[in-house]
Amino acid sequence: MQLNEIQRQAVLETDKPLLVIAGAGSGKTRVIIEKITHLITHCQLLPKDIIAVTFTAKAANEMRKRIAKRLVKSKYKGLNISTFHGLGLKILQKEYALVNLKSGFSILDNSDVRVVLQDTMRQYHEDDKIDVDNVLFQISAWKNQLIQPDQAIVESNDANLALMAAIYKRYDTILRAYNAVDFDDLIVLPVSLFQKNAACLRQWQLKIRYLLVDEYQDINAAQYQFIQCLVGFYERFTLVGDDDQSIYAWRGARVENMTQVTVDYPSLIVLKLEQNYRSSRRILKVANALIAHNNNHFKKKLWSQLALGKPIRVIGCASEEAEAERIVLEIITHQLRYKTAYGDYAILYRSNYQSRVLEIKLKEHQIPYYLACGVSFFSRVEVKDILAYCQLLVNPNDNHAFLRILNVPKREIGLTTLSVLTSYSEERGISLSEACEEFALESRLKASGLKKLKQFIHWMSRLRAECTDPLAIIQRIIDVTGYEKWLIDTSKTIEAAKKRMHHVHLLLSMIERQLVYSDPELPDLDRLSQTIAKLMLYDLLNQQAEKTQDQQVQLLTLHAAKGLEFPYVFIAGLEEDILPHKNSSDQTGIEEERRLMYVGLTRAQKELVLTLSKKRKRYGELMSTTPSPFLDELPQEDLIYENVDDMDNHQQPDAMHGRDILNCLLNDLEA
Repeated sequence: MQLNEIQRQAVLETDKPLLVIAGAGSGKTRVIIEKITHLITHCQLLPKDIIAVTFTAKAANEMRKRIAKRLVKSKYKGLNISTFHGLGLKILQKEYALVNLKSGFSILDNSDVRVVLQDTMRQYHEDDKIDVDNVLFQISAWKNQLIQPDQAIVESNDANLALMAAIYKRYDTILRAYNAVDFDDLIVLPVSLFQKNAACLRQWQLKIRYLLVDEYQDINAAQYQFIQCLVGFYERFTLVGDDDQSIYAWRGARVENMTQVTVDYPSLIVLKLEQNYRSSRRILKVANALIAHNNNHFKKKLWSQLALGKPIRVIGCASEEAEAERIVLEIITHQLRYKTAYGDYAILYRSNYQSRVLEIKLKEHQIPYYLACGVSFFSRVEVKDILAYCQLLVNPNDNHAFLRILNVPKREIGLTTLSVLTSYSEERGISLSEACEEFALESRLKASGLKKLKQFIHWMSRLRAECTDPLAIIQRIIDVTGYEKWLIDTSKTIEAAKKRMHHVHLLLSMIERQLVYSDPELPDLDRLSQTIAKLMLYDLLNQQAEKTQDQQVQLLTLHAAKGLEFPYVFIAGLEEDILPHKNSSDQTGIEEERRLMYVGLTRAQKELVLTLSKKRKRYGELMSTTPSPFLDELPQEDLIYENVDDMDNHQQPDAMHGRDILNCLLNDLEA
């Protein structure tokens, strides 16, 4: 595909700040890749002077692969393509001392953060009155708005928020004592550093001669400040995003940042990519009509040179089970007729619970499918155990890692000993490892308990001192502790233990591969620290490498479908209170739900089917539903309704039920 005129303008504009409003399927990633190539080959910028940031490790990896196809390695070596949080991690690993961290700081994942928060909440005797997930959500919201604990305490206007703010302050203190950070800190701490330390900010601004940001519409307040800090007085940047696809307000994204940048940078140039290379003209017409009901600052209209395409079908079903059955039978008949792959089909829905009945029907018909969720490799107990040993090896102040593996395998260190140790460390404001070495602890603990604690920390200290080969040290930990036997003793079967040990070996292979990319000039412990941090961040971004899904029907939420495309798309549950969601009562919420539907519509390349159920179970009862108001906002001449006549006033042609369609097709094939 050659660049069109607007794409070419976006690539060539390098002297002024640029905002590219990139509609769905308009080739925005190609623009970013071509612009990076142009900056290196025609603007005399070195690869190390350019930073491109996006939101997922998957998107960053895709950019790297495409750059590798455009330039020889010597031309792009040193180019920094990463996630926002990956860039934040790089800054913290360089400037840790300036934010009161020590070398080898740990990154806590969500499960670790919940444990820390639960322990904090118990100190306030409120762990049974307030949900830890609500506290976690609120603390993340404060951090994403760059609100520090003391400010949160001052601004909390009710008892519930005041309690959360107090927990936030204590939680923040504990993280620093652990020499640890959470996911949000990877942005918040660099921004705080840059705002307070002009010399440090200047150094980083000089390193970045050009900044490119993908998925700009998804940034929150902290990330916007992050960008402002990094671009500095050069103001040489390209932001690429689509306000019509801003669907993450619930996690802090602010669509207002699309317009704010036009105020903060008066010389900003705005270009719109409106030619779509993905979808049929009919699908684009329907999507344009829907999103036109939003009050958008940047008006655009997607167009395509592709075929008009088939009308969009809207199918009413008697129940959610009938809806799932109809979708599955539609896929079977279509796949048999056109000899397509199962991977060509995607079923999208608003909420995760909608997938359950779809899974049942797919299994009944023996249709392979891929559900876009699952257990993270890094959340497995055995993987977290070995990572905890690694984290304590590089960061002796990591209390969470200390507590996790102190009795894994068993060292017969009792709860009483741990309780005394924990209380003492909190009184002194020091880590558990440091507390074990203090003379005053001897007066509080029995000699046997103290001896076992000292044996453990002295063993870890020796390992730390002898770490000239990180992999060998990790293997020694596994061997000396008898970890494999521990898995056998704690697993239900030998086969389960073998599978768990296989996960440990996979982790060692990952560490080995990542160590190759670490800085060879750093001490071995620091190399291991960098490697563990990268793996933890990789998990937090939820982007483990996925197996090929060419032969599986894809089941995804509308949020998870963003950035993807499929030849044939079904969107299930086009009903009031589902899409739009029942919690979206005000204009802002409805507009976000409309953008979410717009994202779903524009995932389809060739054909699009919308389904709804006439009755659906709610609270155990079968209740009547109302069609989604979004259906009325679509151009009716491009829709074909089936079995919807008794739900509203839409006219429909005569329609067959799913099994009738399947039987007719099978008869045709047999004939």
